[in-house]
Parts: sequence; structure tokens; C-alpha cells
Amino acid sequence: MFMLRNLGKALFGDGNKQDVISIDQGQLYIVRPDSPKGYSECIFKDSVACIRRTSTPYHYQLVIQRAYEEGEEQLIDDAEDADDLKDEKIFLLDESIKFRSLVKEGESVFAWRDLSGDSGDVYEFVVDPSIDSTTVANFSLVAVQCQYERKYRKAHTEASEKELEEFSFQESPIPPASPGLSPISSPSRSGSGTKLSGTPRKFKEPEPLELPSPTPSEPDSDSPDAQLFAEARSEVKSEEKADAKVETKAVAQTDAPKAVARPSSGEDLCEEEAELHLYDINSGTFVLKAPSVLATVSDIGHWSYWLDISDKEDGKCWLGTPVIADLNPVFNFEYFSFIFNYFAEDGIAYSWLLRFKDTESLDRFQEGLMRALWEQLNETKWLKAKDQDRDYVLEAFQEDIEMLDAEEGEEEEEEEDEEADRTSEHYDSDEEYDDVAGQPEDGDVNSQLAVGYKHDRSFVVRGDKIGVFKHTPNNKIEFATTINKIKTPGGLKFAPTKVMLHQQDSNMIMQREGDPHTLYKMDLEYGKVVDEWKVHDDIPVHTFTPDSKFAQMTGEETFLGISNNALFRIDPRLAGQKLVDSQLKQYVSKNDFSAAATTEKGYIAVASNKGDIRLFDRLGINAKTHIPALGEPIIGLDVSADGRWILATCKTYLLLIDAEQKDGKNAGKLGFEKSFAKDSKPRPRRLGLNPSHVAQMQHETKQPLSFTVAKFNTGLDAAETTIVTSTGPFVVTWNLKKVQRAQKDPYTIKRYQDEVKADNFKFGSDKNVIVALPNEIEMVKRETFKKPTRESFAVGRRQGRSRVVEEY
Repeated sequence: MFMLRNLGKALFGDGNKQDVISIDQGQLYIVRPDSPKGYSECIFKDSVACIRRTSTPYHYQLVIQRAYEEGEEQLIDDAEDADDLKDEKIFLLDESIKFRSLVKEGESVFAWRDLSGDSGDVYEFVVDPSIDSTTVANFSLVAVQCQYERKYRKAHTEASEKELEEFSFQESPIPPASPGLSPISSPSRSGSGTKLSGTPRKFKEPEPLELPSPTPSEPDSDSPDAQLFAEARSEVKSEEKADAKVETKAVAQTDAPKAVARPSSGEDLCEEEAELHLYDINSGTFVLKAPSVLATVSDIGHWSYWLDISDKEDGKCWLGTPVIADLNPVFNFEYFSFIFNYFAEDGIAYSWLLRFKDTESLDRFQEGLMRALWEQLNETKWLKAKDQDRDYVLEAFQEDIEMLDAEEGEEEEEEEDEEADRTSEHYDSDEEYDDVAGQPEDGDVNSQLAVGYKHDRSFVVRGDKIGVFKHTPNNKIEFATTINKIKTPGGLKFAPTKVMLHQQDSNMIMQREGDPHTLYKMDLEYGKVVDEWKVHDDIPVHTFTPDSKFAQMTGEETFLGISNNALFRIDPRLAGQKLVDSQLKQYVSKNDFSAAATTEKGYIAVASNKGDIRLFDRLGINAKTHIPALGEPIIGLDVSADGRWILATCKTYLLLIDAEQKDGKNAGKLGFEKSFAKDSKPRPRRLGLNPSHVAQMQHETKQPLSFTVAKFNTGLDAAETTIVTSTGPFVVTWNLKKVQRAQKDPYTIKRYQDEVKADNFKFGSDKNVIVALPNEIEMVKRETFKKPTRESFAVGRRQGRSRVVEEY
């Protein structure tokens, strides 16, 4: 079949048309040969299959759309529970789905893997007998060419016959769409949703698809495609008797990287026996590499530690790596497993899994590894830490401990999230694309995002400019204006490094690089800086935050600031320096404060680059509660309005902390109000991406994890339900209830082509996320985020420029 590759030049036709090729009639099945749910299910009894271009070059989608009989579509549209997602299924044409075809006893079938299902599950499109064999063969050829373009990022016309053969997966058998019966003639297949059970019969060796001479209408002789079409027909004619059966190349499993030998070491902190598995990118599974290895954590001196994994029988070294935060460690006591990332010298990420024989073995290994990681980050001996601090650290890294009490966990899950889970393996097809080519020429990119609370506005900082955008009633972003050439009152042009909306969103407080002792006030109505404030000659302002959670909705003039070792109030009404001396808490030691956040009542949380967090009920006094560090610097902080939940952002993970006390005389009180008892502690949860997902992300983007500051959704009288952050081109949202209940798959993702610069929820909503990209800003529905699969990691739609770029 690949001898006819030039035929695709004609089949691809006009590059402006969205659909490349289509088959107008067929039936779509999901086949689960080994599932207790039933052998197969007819999803669409009458449907259309097409291959569609996307806005991303060299990316194509396989789209199966339900077809309606006359009057049926109107009836469905009028129903209260009408859902467009039920009428279309979309799949990225990638080699991972192993798209293949066969002709058996006159019936043509296309099949591809269900990436979100169990092993062996496939989708099958059974072509209606009325469709001629030429159309079927052409469709199969175009699918191969699309997969070639996606993998090699170049036109299929440059492909050799051997290169196209790589995308033939005829060695993968296609089970019958229904057991014991021909898929086409099955009398029991009477409608959408029909389930069939039984033992499937074995297929005979499938007949290869032959590609006869094409019969589509020829283009005009003067058209650019005319000669190409003629060449294709000539090639078909000369080779129509050739055997189209091809030898296929098996997709290789992920190979283990070259092991690094363990350096000379001192004390072994732990050594445990386990099974060793390596995550295979192509199959999406962990593959057993060694049934019995010894995993050893050693102290190699100077606060450095080493993890060595060697075969128990022959001593072969499988893996050696420093114990550092980039391991992204995840412990699961339900399966006695430890999953972690390893980054090779060439930057490629691998995901490894150790499975231990029992809970006791995993317990010992966890304590040894966490001791090494904690000592490496804190340069302090683990045994010097308090017992409750050590328990806090160990608990934070366990993914299967609930954070809610039983009575709190009875609330039902959001219906919308469940629907999103059911459709997560497919692509969102209702997004609007801007069709504006090119990139801005100002040399700047969007860097910061400030979302209005009082008014429906978002503000995007871009160099020395600010773009202003309206939030429309239909939850879109609309350009309003641009504030150009930001200058100090003295006329010095600058690009703001930090911004905060203030006083009912009428003003913006900003800071300029290189001057940490001064802040500036911009009047947003006039679009100019109207005041310059010297905060203090000796105390710099590292960052600043509102006096309380919703202070920016009021006329409150004061706000809070922090330096490396001080927390203070700033009052612009004061003459001279603006720091309020009576509300200054300064520490003798360098605490290296990095972030702060406030509750609705004005309670204050302050985090540091050491990784610890202090909770205050007011300024000028000692902290009520000190939450110990896991080790990594905290780069951002948010707090729920009621003060119960604290959200800290580190480079490679988030930390969610329950600040409510559960027992003792202070039961029901927050850590802001009363100190935790000596034998009590906050309840933490480390929110990290699954190491296998990290490996897939890095495989796609070649970028390490680096989270933006995470935020809760927020609004007056609105409960926090969701968390949003981003890393590289991925926006990630966590469902708070799922996290609190230790449910599986608590996060969803949305991928862009470009790096996400900033993100936040629209005020008062957990359904809409505002995303700032280097040259654009948009508002997206959270329901368009997908469950993490290889498909959702791989796709990245190209953005058109928004008007902020055009106007800048």
C-alpha cells in the first residue's frame, strides 16, 4: 500500500479545508475482549468517519460523528439533557493508537487502541458495505501519512516507502466487533449503547487492503494539484498488481538508561528487597525489569545521599542517582510501591517503580529515603527533628491518606467533573481559534496576570505595557485597552516586576526591578503612575499582599509587605516612609521569607525559601503556629477564605495543609488562632504529578517541572473547590474534594503549544480559568481540561495572537 504514497498529494487537496478525507457511513464499536463489562458495545449505529486538520501543523484528528435520521437530531437538541459530547469522538492520529485496517469476507474495519481503557481494548469503525473499496483504501493511506507527519514534523510527501511502513500495525490483531457474528450482519446490533457478551471467535489471517486506482473527480488541468494527481494515477496503474502487504516495525519498549555507579559511601540508611519496574512510554505501562533487587540509600558525605538499585542475584547495577527533590517521590501503601523519576545526563526523564513485599519493608525504605531527602535539603540531621515534625514529613508524601473526616466526605462529587472524566480521552472540538499569523515585534512577552475582584477585568503585564481585558457575560476575554509606556512620576520608564490590584480595582501597586525599597501606585482610570512610596530605607520589600482576602474589593488603603526576615504593614497615608513601625515583626535570624497570603478575617500565612510556614492572627507578634519544612523553597502561597486550607507552591510540587485542629482543648480552632499541641500537628498532602506523567510531559516537551504560583478558586460566599497552576505548556487543575478523600486521578490538564506564563480563576467561579501565554490571554472552561493520558499530553493547539499583541 505504501508504494502509492504519492496518492496522498491529491487526497490532501486544499490545505484550507478542515476535513482531509471522510467515510460517510459506518458503525462505531468499543471492543473489550477481556472486560467483565461485556465484550463490545455499539456506540454509534450510524456514523461518519473523517480525518481532520488541526490548527497545529502536522497534527491530525480522527473524528467519528454520530449521524442522525431525519427529525432525530431535533428531538435530541430539544431534550433537557442534551450533550454535544455524546455525538462526536475525537482521537489524535498518533502511532500510539496503532491505527490499522483489514478487509474480511467483504467487510472493511478500521481499529485503534483505546488509550484510556484496559490492555486489549480497541475502537472499531465497521465500514458500511455501500462504501467502495477505493475510499476505504484511501482513508487508510491518509491515516498513515498523517501519523508520519506528526512524528517527523514534515510533509508526508518527503516520506520514503520504508518510512511509511513504520505506521502499519497489521501485526496487531483486530478482534471481531461482536462475538461469534459478523460485525456487519449482526442482527442484534440495533442501536447505540447495545452491549454484547460472549467469547470471541478467532479471526482468520486478515486480507491486506489493496489500493485500486482512485476515482475522485480530477482537478482542473491548470490547478497546482493536476500534475500531482496525474502522477498518482500513473503510479497506481503501474503497481496495482503489487503485493500491498508490508512488513511492520515493532514499537520498541523504553530502554533503561545506563546506570551510574555508586560513589564511595559511608552509612547505609536503609536497604530493602523489591521488584523493579520501568515505565514504558509507548505502551503506557510499567514493565518488569528485575524480579529481585536491593534498593539502598546511602550517606556519601557533605549532606549528599545516593540511591542505588542493584540486582540481588548477580549484582548488576540497574540505577544510581543522587537523592534530590527532582526524584518526585510517591509512596503508595495500598500497593506497597514507590514511584520516582530519574533524569539522565541527556535530560530524558524515566519513571521507575519499586514494589516491596509488605508494608513493613516499604515503611523502612520510606523513612530511609525521606531522611536522606530531608537532610539533603535542610542540612540538618533527621534525628534532631521533633517526632511530630518527622511524622508530618512522612505523611505529606503518602498519596492514600484521607484528609477529611468520614462525615465530611459524604458530599457527592460534582457532576461536571464526572462528565469530564468520561470524555477525557477525546479532544475538545468546540474551541474558537484566532486566525492571525505572525508574532509581535516588540521583543516582550506577557509576564504577569492580575484578575479583578470588584470589576470583570484582567490585567496582563507585558514589558512596560499593561493590557486590559473585559470578561464578557458568555465567559470570554475581550480586549479593552492598553496602558503604554509605564513611567515613574519622575519620568523613568520601567517594566513592573510585581503587581497587585488595590482599592476596588481602581489602582495597581507595582514594583520596579532594582529598587526593593520603593513601590508605585498606578491610577488605572487614567493609565499612569501617580505616586511613588518609599517604604523604608533599611527594610526592603520582597513581596506584598492585601490586608485580607477580599480587601481589594474595598477602599482599604493599607496592605502587608515582607522582607527576608520581617513582616510589616504599609500605610501610604503616612508622611515620609510608609512602613508602620508598631506593626513590624522582625526576626534576628534570617528566615528568608518568600511569600505571604491572608484570610478573609485578616489572618496571615508567611512562607520561606527554607520551606517552612508561619501562621499569625495579627501583625507585630510571634507566630501562633510554625509548620515545618519539607525542604524545597516555597515560591507562592494561597489560603482559603476561612483559613482552613493553606496552599504552598514549590518548584516540583504543591503542598496542601489542613490548618484545623482535630483534638484536644483547641479542637475546631485554626492554627492561626491557637498553637497546635505538642502531640498534634497539621495534616499535610503533597500534591505532585504522577512520575509516569512527568516522564510523558518531559518526553513531549523536554522541559523540567516548574510550577507557577498555585491558586484556589475564590469568591464571596463561595467555597474553594479547585486548584489551578501550570508548568511549561500544561495548565493543571486539582479537584479539592478528590485530594481530600485521597481519590485516584485528582487532577486534569490542558496543553498549549506555548509556555503558560500565568493562570488564575475568574473571580467568583471555579468553572473558568484565565490563561496568559507569551503573546495571548484567554478564558477557558474547566470542563475542557482532560484526564492525563498520552493523548492529552501530546496535543498542543497553536494559538492565534490575541488583540493584546496587535495593540501593543
